[in-house]
This record gives sequence, C-alpha cells and structure tokens, in this order.
Amino acid sequence: MSGSEVLLDSVILIDHLNEVSAATEYLRQTRNQSAISVITRAELLVGLDAPAREITSQLLDQFDTLEMTVPIADLAAVLRRQEGWKLPDAIQAAFARFHGLTLVTRNIRDFPPERYDFIFVPYQ
Repeated sequence: MSGSEVLLDSVILIDHLNEVSAATEYLRQTRNQSAISVITRAELLVGLDAPAREITSQLLDQFDTLEMTVPIADLAAVLRRQEGWKLPDAIQAAFARFHGLTLVTRNIRDFPPERYDFIFVPYQ
C-alpha cells in the first residue's frame, strides 16, 4: 500500500455520493492518504444499476483497495467475538488494525472514538 494512512468506511463514500459537502471536502483533502477495503467496495456497488455502478467504480478505483487475507479474517473473528460487532464492522476494524490505519467513519454507535483509538470521525 503506497502512503495510505486512513481506511475509509462505506458511510463516508456514501455521503460523498449523496452530495454531503463535508464528505466531499474530506475526500478531496485525504485522497492520496486513503484506502478502502473490499468490504467497502462491495457495500457501495451492491444494488446499483449499470450507469451508477460505473460511476461508483470510477470513484472507488481512485483508492488503494485492501484485499481480504486469512490473518485479517482471523482478526475480524476475534474482534467480532470481543466487541460484539456485526461481521462487516469487525472486518473493517480488522483491516484498519492489521494495516495500522485509522478507520474514518461516522458510525459512532459501533465505533465510539472515545473508546477506540483507531477511529476518526471527520464530520457530524
């Protein structure tokens, strides 16, 4: 991974696609330091028609994409068991922890930043 410091959670990219200006500005400022996971890619592409899928794929292609590995899957299982997270959230956390990245999200219900030091909430 070249220069990535943060892992973008799906909600940040969804906000951008929904024209939330704070999300767009955050992505503009951090694009060269940001990565996504294959989970984020799947979450964003599911249910889209062909034109929307093409536009969304072009957006996602701008980021380094982290692939699922056995160590990440094993860590996700541990985190799910320890924290009680849904599997996609546990996988996102495992990607961030395994790669030493900050997980950028608005999901403070599952990832309260005061509890988890690898979480960053860029806007409310």
